[in-house]
Amino acid sequence: MAGSDGSRARTSPARTRADDVAVTGLGLVSAAGIGAEETWQRVTTTTSPSHVGPHENLRDLPCDFAYTVAGLDIDRWMDVAASRVLAPFARFAVVAAHQAVTDAGLDPEAWEGGRVAVVIGSSHGGITYHDEQQRVLAERGPRRVAPSMASAITVNSAAGAVCRALGATGPGLGISTACASGTDAIGTGLQLLRAGVCDVAVVGGAEAPCSRPLIASGCQMRAMSRRRDEPAAAMRPFDADRDGFVVGEGAGLLVLERGDHARARGAAPRAWLRGYAATNDAHSPVAPSPEGEGLEQALRSALRAADVAPAEVGHVNAHGTSTVLNDTIESAVLHRVCGEGPLVTSTKAMTGHTLGASGGIETALTVLALQHRSVPPTVNLEALDPRIAVEVVAKEARPARLECAVKTSSGFGGHNAALVLTTA
Repeated sequence: MAGSDGSRARTSPARTRADDVAVTGLGLVSAAGIGAEETWQRVTTTTSPSHVGPHENLRDLPCDFAYTVAGLDIDRWMDVAASRVLAPFARFAVVAAHQAVTDAGLDPEAWEGGRVAVVIGSSHGGITYHDEQQRVLAERGPRRVAPSMASAITVNSAAGAVCRALGATGPGLGISTACASGTDAIGTGLQLLRAGVCDVAVVGGAEAPCSRPLIASGCQMRAMSRRRDEPAAAMRPFDADRDGFVVGEGAGLLVLERGDHARARGAAPRAWLRGYAATNDAHSPVAPSPEGEGLEQALRSALRAADVAPAEVGHVNAHGTSTVLNDTIESAVLHRVCGEGPLVTSTKAMTGHTLGASGGIETALTVLALQHRSVPPTVNLEALDPRIAVEVVAKEARPARLECAVKTSSGFGGHNAALVLTTA
């Protein structure tokens, strides 16, 4: 339990309670890399993002560039027929799921499928598949529209595809809370495990958002960067000269297990998921609450659920969208709750803003930060906005004796979510 001075004994029984949930596997597909280790190396050692530039779907838009996945061999992970009926976001999810399960040392041929849940978040699901079929309809007529479109564009199609790929017959859920989707999917998996519904949960987020109408709308909102002449430097969270975000595609999935299940098979957890909370601002369809009350409530509630004092938080992988409002409000909330202690970063400058996938990708990177005891830098941060009230890691990775870290997320519709992870 937390003491009256905010301190906390490291041997607290809360660290080994019956409802422990372990993170035993990671899968990552993004512009920053394919696989957990490759992605970690690039995020921590590369000073400028790669695989960001003009995108064919976005030609002539004010924001015509994006972060894209490169070097992904889909045929290695799924057959052509299965791939053809899936939208790109679902393909990313299937690859990340196979990676995560392999990383966890689990064999889908041997597990009890009914005790395995799949929960995957996405903001826009198969929107690019929809756009493609809309073009087919306009140019070639209704008889040429793919019959698979009806199922491929739904947010839950990624979870369904992963269930089929892994033989998972427990709950298969699609979560959509805008840019908080991936984080809420992980939190939902935590709740299913603690409720005893399953022993294993494959959770996270997936997105392929390079839709022409969607990005045109984002440009109109002035939420997106217009640095067309320097796309690799456009995404700059917390920087005084930031002008919006750049979208990215990808997926980040984690394998969560009940602690007793992981221990029984001798698994070595990468980290422990201790707390989760979600709230809503009830304020605006798109703008965050000016004082950040909803995000603050989510963060405080997640810390209470984890039985962790704010002073224990050593690192925060922030939502950090490179927009003026989000970065300023989020940093104020982090300072109010955790003070000046945590080392804060936004890894979106390396992956792009992957919308509903961001919570999955960034939670996986938070787990890796705990394991490697190192905080990734916020790439492109040249001059910290003086309104940012927390210590943001820039330029290069920062070694740190991390034992507890937090992932925060927010999304259109007023959604907020927070996760608390520990090393033991």
